[in-house]
This record gives sequence, C-alpha cells and structure tokens, in this order.
Amino acid sequence: MANKEALIEHLKNFATPQRVETLIKALDSRTRYLTVVLEDIYQPQNASAVLRSADGFGIQDVHIIENNHEYVVNPMVEKGASSWLTLHSYNREGNNTLRTIKKLKAEGYRIVATTPHTDDVNLEDFDLTQGKTAVVFGTEVTGISDIVRAEADEFVKIPMYGFSESFNISVSAAIVMHHLRLKLEQSEIDWKLPQEEYNDLLLEWLSKSIGASEKIIKRFNEEN
Repeated sequence: MANKEALIEHLKNFATPQRVETLIKALDSRTRYLTVVLEDIYQPQNASAVLRSADGFGIQDVHIIENNHEYVVNPMVEKGASSWLTLHSYNREGNNTLRTIKKLKAEGYRIVATTPHTDDVNLEDFDLTQGKTAVVFGTEVTGISDIVRAEADEFVKIPMYGFSESFNISVSAAIVMHHLRLKLEQSEIDWKLPQEEYNDLLLEWLSKSIGASEKIIKRFNEEN
C-alpha cells in the first residue's frame, strides 16, 4: 500500500468536511488505556448496550468471551456503535476466559474484576495511574467466573445504598466506564492513541464513511 498518510488525505476529498471533523474529534478522544471484557453475556440487549456505552466514552476495544453463549449484536440497542469499535471475540476453545486473560496480561493490562471481594476497593478509590486496565464484567446471573476471580489482579465494586445487591450489567458497565473516563481526563496519564494506531483507525473509519471506498483505494494504490 502506498503511503498511509497520503491515502488518508486522498480519502478526505471524498467525505464532507463535517464528516471528517466528526471522525477526527472522536479519534482525539479514543483510548486503549482502558478496555472492557464481557464474559459470556447471554442477553444481547445487555452486551449491545455496553458497546454503545464504550463508544460513547471513547473506549476503543471490547473483548467478548463466548464460552456457553454466542454474542449477537442487537442493532436496536447498540445503534451502530460496533462499527466504530474494535471487537475481539474469543470462541475457539471450550473455555476462552483464561486465554483472554493471558492475552491481555501479555499486552500489559491489569485484570480488574467487578465483584464484591474481600480485597476489593470502591470504584471512586480505584487507582488508574498504576497501568493499563481491563475491566471484566461477568454474566447477568452468576457474575464473573472462578477463573476470572482467580486470575484477577484487582477487584473493584460500585457502592450500593439500597436493597439491591447489584446493578444490571449494562448499568454497571456504564457507571464504571463513566467514572474511569472522568479519572483519565483529570489525570496526567498518556491515554491517547499512538499515531500509528490513530492513522489506522482513521483510514478504517474513512473507508466506512465513503461509498465505493475499495475502488478508490485500489485506484490510488495503482497510481502511487
């Protein structure tokens, strides 16, 4: 492929200035310092709502573990959010949880489980400065698996003040993402995308935004 930056500038000519501005504004707020992991979520509306929240809070990656339940996008709930996210699916083994955790740890993430635990901390006390964070949300009924509980580096909980023991999974995820996003904005953490990843996503998003983008890119590459 020809120079990526040159191709990006070429594709901008086929999108409206308003569209390009919207894409760049979203990219400027995107982060991979935080990521979300969904373990065996079986209600499509819940997982789809989490995707919509992830997009809204600028979290680029969502990791979807499918052990017993296949994840199916509910378009009425996620409203196209999945088109702008990087989704990682783990469904090749009988139990994909451990593989997911090992992969994330190898990429430098701390595994933070959302569950009441003897060593947990309240969400407002969680220290985001200690490194990249992968927050794991478990199934709607039983929560995180024993594997996540055993492999997690830290545990965090949302304080509850009523009679309910927990929030719905999609509500919990939105609360956690909102709080941690706010902490990122208020910190000195270098949470923005590296330039190469930024350009990769901009190229991908421009391609999705332009009709016949494959033909345009092919012609550009042939001429350059």
